[in-house]
Amino acid sequence: MKKKIVLAGATGFIGRGIIEEFQNDYLIIALSRKKVKTNPNDKIIWRTVDLYSMSSTDKALEDADIAFYLVHSMQPSTRLNQGKFEDTDLLLADNFSRAAQKNKLKQIIYLGGILPKDKHEISNHLLSRFEVEKTLGSRNTPLTAIRAGIIIGPGGSSFKIVANLVKNLPVMGCPKWTKSENQPIDVFDILSLLKQCIGNPKFYHKNIEIGGTEVMTYMELLKKTSKIIQKKRLIFSMPLFTVGLSKWWVSIFGNSDINFVSPLVESLKHKMIPNDQHSDLYKINFTSIDTSIKRALTQKPPALPTFHQLNTEKNTVRSVQRIYNPCKHNAQWVAKYYPIWLNKRFGGLINPRFDGNFLRFYLLGVMLLELQLIENRSTPNRQLFFITGGVLTKRRDLGWLEFRSILDNEYVITAIHEYVPKLPWSVYKLTQAKMHLYVMKKFERALQSL
Repeated sequence: MKKKIVLAGATGFIGRGIIEEFQNDYLIIALSRKKVKTNPNDKIIWRTVDLYSMSSTDKALEDADIAFYLVHSMQPSTRLNQGKFEDTDLLLADNFSRAAQKNKLKQIIYLGGILPKDKHEISNHLLSRFEVEKTLGSRNTPLTAIRAGIIIGPGGSSFKIVANLVKNLPVMGCPKWTKSENQPIDVFDILSLLKQCIGNPKFYHKNIEIGGTEVMTYMELLKKTSKIIQKKRLIFSMPLFTVGLSKWWVSIFGNSDINFVSPLVESLKHKMIPNDQHSDLYKINFTSIDTSIKRALTQKPPALPTFHQLNTEKNTVRSVQRIYNPCKHNAQWVAKYYPIWLNKRFGGLINPRFDGNFLRFYLLGVMLLELQLIENRSTPNRQLFFITGGVLTKRRDLGWLEFRSILDNEYVITAIHEYVPKLPWSVYKLTQAKMHLYVMKKFERALQSL
């Protein structure tokens, strides 16, 4: 009987490759936030999921044996996203880890980034990848973490930026980070390793760093690509380029969204050479860099189904904040302390009342917000409240607040999801939204001073 693989990040570069290469050997359950309209491949089962929702993630992983986690949250998912992408990534990974344990999966396989081999302070992007790895492996489900640098193949977003820069710029004055060393690897070599990991106990609880056959700088990769494309390009170093200018330069001429480019560029300062710690565990006939580039430039990526547009409320808000928690209080304690602190901090002007079921916030006798504790879906490490009323709420059937303990209570995540404000949108952004961030920052300081 074929193993059931659930694939989070199925519509991405690596996810599409897994579907194409693994479909004859495994039953693949592909996850997407959007509902499938037409599916040209009846071998693949598509399930809709909201990975921000614990219950939705639990259901998406039902009956699976192995899970692939290929998710990042660098693109906004609501009209207003407040918070850093690395905090959102942490929350999503924790949801997935909890769901994998609840559904008794045999293994999670995660594709992240190589840890730097230099003295630079680690970039937020790579630190986030490492935190996701730790979070996915923080429970009973065995984790296999694959760490790679730039992956080259049809449809790959990172190499697509390189190709677009070469195509669009006859002259390139390159920033300092283009002299950082990397070890690019072909997507089919990554897929070969991933297949060897599936259900194989010798890969359980391992992190494997991997690269291709050739160490090169990003500038050398640009030059090699221009040679293969057969475009004469003047490519030279310009060390005075700032990181901020680099982001806009790469975004504009690489035809990529600044939200995607920004954290990637910050990571490119690092020397990204893999260690050989677990190279004896796998066998790969590595593809040459020239072959990888040619294939990436000429082949089309595997086709995807067509999807229905999301039918969602227009003015939704997601606000995710990570709070450092030196006293290691769990989420239940933090959730109970929050209204007590709020009352003290604002001298009774904001008056929270919690009766064990409903948490209500009042201002001069007017109820601003009403939150209902969902006790049967809450635990000491996660407190879930539905947003059910108040003059600041437009929808009483949508939106939730949660307090979440992460990584052995090192952090608490406070998150509002799918909230629909009653205030006009422009007024909300300038008042209530900014006030929420201010309050969360003060609350973090209060917890740290206990």
